[in-house]
Amino acid sequence: MKKDLLNIYDLASADFDLIWKKAKKLKKDLKEGRSHHSLKGKTLGMIFDKSSTRTRISFEVGMYQLGGIALFLTSRDTQIGRGEAIQDSARMMSRYLNGIMIRTYSQESVETLARYATIPVINGLTDLLHPCQILSDLFTIKEKKGSYENLKVAYIGDGNNVANTWIEAAAKLPIFMALACPEGYDPDPKILKTGKKEAKKGIMLCRDPLEAAEDADVLYTDVWVSMGQEKEQRDRKKIFKPYQINQNVLKRAKKDAIVMHCLPAHRGEEITADVIDGPQSVVLDQAENRLHVQKAILEILLKEE
Repeated sequence: MKKDLLNIYDLASADFDLIWKKAKKLKKDLKEGRSHHSLKGKTLGMIFDKSSTRTRISFEVGMYQLGGIALFLTSRDTQIGRGEAIQDSARMMSRYLNGIMIRTYSQESVETLARYATIPVINGLTDLLHPCQILSDLFTIKEKKGSYENLKVAYIGDGNNVANTWIEAAAKLPIFMALACPEGYDPDPKILKTGKKEAKKGIMLCRDPLEAAEDADVLYTDVWVSMGQEKEQRDRKKIFKPYQINQNVLKRAKKDAIVMHCLPAHRGEEITADVIDGPQSVVLDQAENRLHVQKAILEILLKEE
């Protein structure tokens, strides 16, 4: 793998296989009570400009289980929040830490941090991309379906960072990606253009959720109002109302389709309670797999660092 994980394009085909192999073993070892302290003596700095539940817990617990230490850092607690240049923070942190995970707003900030850091930088989330989430989702699909090759993934809702990253995944892997988004809420145009050009199985963007869901193997959605969009909440709820995953949408997918949501979820908005809590939902499995997949990423990037 490259030094950093900033987006899905940073991964080669062999890297995906390596992550899946390690994640599977680490998950099995944990379930069977075997310790795996491959990162003993290593320290991960975790920079949070955005609040988090799954990202913080999974990275912090993951480092602990691998024998290392994770430091929780916010802009309120560091000089970054007082205007210290990113390049200075990157160089300084490289002297103290073995790796950095950052969850922030700007993708540019993450890329600048990685450019000046001499240690691995992991994108824990930006407004543009969410690579660790989608890697965990792909691992979950492999567990449930045996493979993600030639499957149809239908993403319904806001063309946000999760949708953008699914497009990158479809550009790299043999997945057919169908997206249904309201007009004006499409994925990033540059990412979509590149994805359509490079995807071997194809990427489709439409306005009709039922069209996207037709014969899908995976139904996926996310919240309608992301962090930083609270002022748009009333308008977004009206606009996105037809883009709810409910029983009508589920019926359009294949009978053995699985339902995914990266959480947190708002039942009765982007997804109904009977679907997210129903037998085809794998949302808790995909949430758990954040731990195992990110442990694999940490081991790959930090073990030989």
